[in-house]
Amino acid sequence: MIIQWYPGHMTKALRMMEKEIAVVDCIIYVLDARAPFSCMNPKLHSVIGDKPIIYAINKIDMAEEKKVKEWAEYFSKKGNTVVILNSTLSGAAKKIESAIRTACQNKIEKYLAKNVTTTLRAMVVGVPNCGKSTLINNLCGKARTVTGNKAGVTKGKQWVRIASGIEIMDTPGTLWPAFDNDLVAKHLAYIGSIKEEVLDIPELSLDFIAEIIDMDPMILTKRYNFEVKEGMSNLEVLENICKSRGLLMKGGEYDYDKGAYALMTDFNKGKLGCITLEKVSDLKKLTVNHRANRKQTKEEK
Repeated sequence: MIIQWYPGHMTKALRMMEKEIAVVDCIIYVLDARAPFSCMNPKLHSVIGDKPIIYAINKIDMAEEKKVKEWAEYFSKKGNTVVILNSTLSGAAKKIESAIRTACQNKIEKYLAKNVTTTLRAMVVGVPNCGKSTLINNLCGKARTVTGNKAGVTKGKQWVRIASGIEIMDTPGTLWPAFDNDLVAKHLAYIGSIKEEVLDIPELSLDFIAEIIDMDPMILTKRYNFEVKEGMSNLEVLENICKSRGLLMKGGEYDYDKGAYALMTDFNKGKLGCITLEKVSDLKKLTVNHRANRKQTKEEK
């Protein structure tokens, strides 16, 4: 399944970020804990340059603690500040404020030496639906930005001043013009970073089923009350999900569309349990350029 989605507002968003980056002291890079690596946009890194980065690994209430800690260690070893959080909880604000002050310590000390106060400015970036706006609302103490559980809700820049003397700029969720890695694209689709309208949900659900079975078939057994037997095809698994949920059409035929949607909705609501799709040891298969490989194969033919 080839996935592609890059609406025009994302191009405008990247241009806006390039313009604003000069007045920014640090970057808060929000990552969905269910797919941390896939949430890293190569285009954003070219815009960020050498600005200090705070990786905010978000939605930890839906992810596997052990894998999340491994990713936190991975980012920390590269010299970045890492915060593990659930942006819907009040404690998240204090963690981020502390991280901003740590990342901007040089600027703080410089202005203190001159006996001058200064405002720290942080740009919040990330893919769609990673929880950026929810985090900013948490920092502000009340909802001042538009949020939603769909990709592409925030459309333009929003600077918000918080009581601690820190200004936060929310930005639209941005992907990259072309996905080099099919697995990364699928993971972004699973976590809701790509609009459903451009996806074949039944086909996507079959790929998701394959990954979950490889991870632990009991995840599906516990939720849908059937045994995932050895040799069972992904389609047969989807049929069993349909049967478990009573999603049948006239004549007893399986409603694959509704079954697939139910499965993906359960995942995004955390009803399948805590799941992290990626491990640090998966880096090789997450970074291989499938597009280049497809092109090479075609030329060889």
